[in-house]
Amino acid sequence: MSTNTQTFKSRTLIALISVSFALGGCATFSKDGGFGAVQDTTQKHIKQEVVWPKTEGEKNKVTERVNELLSKRLNADQAVQVALLNNKGLQADFYNLGISESDLVQAGRLPNPKFSMLYTRNDGDYKIEQILTFNIFSLLTMPRMQAIERQRFVQIQKRTAFEVIKIANHTRIAYFNAVAATEQVRYSEQVKESAEASAELARRMVKAGNFNKLQQAREQSFYADAALDYANAGNKQVSAYEALSRLLGVSVDQLNLEERLPDLPESLTDLQPFEKSAFEQRLDLQAIKLETEALAKQLGLTKTTRLINVLEIGPARVLEGRRGDPYKKGVELSFELPIFDWGTARVARAESIYMQSVNRAAYVAINAQSEIREAYNTYRTNYDVTKHIRDEIVPLRKKILQENQLRYNGMLTSPFELLGDARAQVASVQNYIESLREFWVADSTLQMTLIGNENMMEGN
Repeated sequence: MSTNTQTFKSRTLIALISVSFALGGCATFSKDGGFGAVQDTTQKHIKQEVVWPKTEGEKNKVTERVNELLSKRLNADQAVQVALLNNKGLQADFYNLGISESDLVQAGRLPNPKFSMLYTRNDGDYKIEQILTFNIFSLLTMPRMQAIERQRFVQIQKRTAFEVIKIANHTRIAYFNAVAATEQVRYSEQVKESAEASAELARRMVKAGNFNKLQQAREQSFYADAALDYANAGNKQVSAYEALSRLLGVSVDQLNLEERLPDLPESLTDLQPFEKSAFEQRLDLQAIKLETEALAKQLGLTKTTRLINVLEIGPARVLEGRRGDPYKKGVELSFELPIFDWGTARVARAESIYMQSVNRAAYVAINAQSEIREAYNTYRTNYDVTKHIRDEIVPLRKKILQENQLRYNGMLTSPFELLGDARAQVASVQNYIESLREFWVADSTLQMTLIGNENMMEGN
């Protein structure tokens, strides 16, 4: 081998290694771990603060903020804020950003050079081979691998933002359930007390001979049903509070909620703006688009590398003979030969995965508007029903009770009719509370539908 050839190969190798070090040095971690993009996305949909405390100082500040919120009566927005600050499952999800960014940084770092050595000796003769090799193939594919991992990192950021919004939505629904459950317990107790008074009055009248056994049995049955409803309402209240406490990451005895659900809004937004925003805001559509783009790039990489998976080159020197003899210098080159596996299976697999993603994206896009229309219909119906109960049924039941009160005062009706009307009036209020709860749950569900489908995001 001529000196010029050796010099050229050495310079080429040094240049390749220098470029690899330069490229490897560009792969660094971001200052915020990609959390800034999560905050930017969530702020478009919710108004609460989202933080990722890592140091003890940051964690202490979050704890102080949570304790400050819990020291007062919580409304729905404040409950969501506590959950976003204190939910440990959500904090665990944030570390997916760190995992993904580590993969991105690793994709920008080349594998270390390999050094191998062979040493043999026989009766004064030596054979020594010293080889330093470098994976040239990884240098060629690194830009594309970085692009793929960068796309995946963005995908993880959107998925993490969706987890934040999902926790906020679940907390809001759990809050409405807990407040409504407390109201239902309060009114169920009133019904039970009314039925108990009626049953006791019936018992005394039977004893006095002014009431028959059938009428007494009916009043006793009302009381038994009312007592059962009250017990069930209490159990639902416990379950609702426990569900909320799990989302907030605090004990039940720390919860101090509003006494009543928020009133109905004065008016509703039409469906058209909701449908229009579907393709502008849905995070699942954005995520699956990024996934499809990443798979397209990966498919290109698969086609590029289907014949050669490993290509290593490096300087080598060999000693054969006596210990003082000069080394023979050269270059070692190694790569796989496509004799048995031509990579067609890998390419076919990548193409199938890509087409699967394309069709899944179309499926999500088609379903998005249907889901929004369905959620809006439920939202609109619950609004109309709740408004009807509030404006028509509850006032009517109240008026009937007032009229019967006057008739009772004039001894024109029995106390049992008056107690029955009182129970009916309370029951209408209970129906209103339940309908109002369903409206606010439907409102939260609609808002979530505008952002994405939970099942689709979990599948990405």
